[in-house]
Amino acid sequence: MLYAIRHVTRFDYAEPVGFARCNLRLKPIHWSGQQLHDYDLSVEPGGRMSPARAEAGLANVVRLVVEKAANRLTIESRCRITVDRPVPEPAQGDPTLAQIAALARTSRDAGPASPASYLFPSPLIPLDPDIAAWCAADLDPDRGALEAGIALARRIQREFEFDPAATLVDTPPHEAFVKRGGVCQDFAQIMISGLRAAGLPAAYASGYLRTLPPPGRPRLVGADATHAWVLLWCGPERGWVGFDPTNGIWMANDHVIIAIGRDYADIAPIDGIILGYGAQDMQVSVDVEPLDDAASLATAASRADVSG
Repeated sequence: MLYAIRHVTRFDYAEPVGFARCNLRLKPIHWSGQQLHDYDLSVEPGGRMSPARAEAGLANVVRLVVEKAANRLTIESRCRITVDRPVPEPAQGDPTLAQIAALARTSRDAGPASPASYLFPSPLIPLDPDIAAWCAADLDPDRGALEAGIALARRIQREFEFDPAATLVDTPPHEAFVKRGGVCQDFAQIMISGLRAAGLPAAYASGYLRTLPPPGRPRLVGADATHAWVLLWCGPERGWVGFDPTNGIWMANDHVIIAIGRDYADIAPIDGIILGYGAQDMQVSVDVEPLDDAASLATAASRADVSG
């Protein structure tokens, strides 16, 4: 599936902001199953941008410095990306959770995608005994890794209510767990907390999910949003497999990965500091448009050949 993605974030300030320094993590990373064809980042009223190394996790980080006083800051990211990622299928020979835990503990991989980097609690996802006990029902050590992962994701989807009013961006996993409600970030954090409590390497994935309109209704431009889900390392042959506990589904062709980290703090799309005072309002619009006509596919292939 070929997608055109547009992500616009607009900050409106009651009083002019004299200085802003931000980290932008908006460009999709290179990851199995997806190929980036082109990317553009624009900022109004402008500023100095420079690439930077991700502090943790897997992310393309751009430093933005705005020194011109302004009442509005608009950051727009555009890309075209092909996703060709089959739906995983559990198999009889999949490693068990006990085997995955042992392999991760003895891994000598020191790279950013090393399973050892995602075994332990992180600042926003601590170990929680209540979450650990609840998740353990699906995490029998002798169970196949893929089978157990999708079972836990589907149980979260069944038993938790999607409720944007239930939590905030900094709500800890325990609070969302007690409420049995929240949004994609909360469900991903709960699942990750339970997996890590079982000794399993679990990562936080951030990106986009194509949303399908009701039958007979057109797509709503800008109706999509950033999304969060879970990656579980399932051994050297399977690698990282994605599970979406918000929807109870596998990560496949409808998911576009922007960044991967230990938790949201590693891969927030935009963070930083501003110097100013007064109220601030933020509006975000994301549009994930499928481009499935022959002309669009041919154009993307041509651009890939030139850039490659």
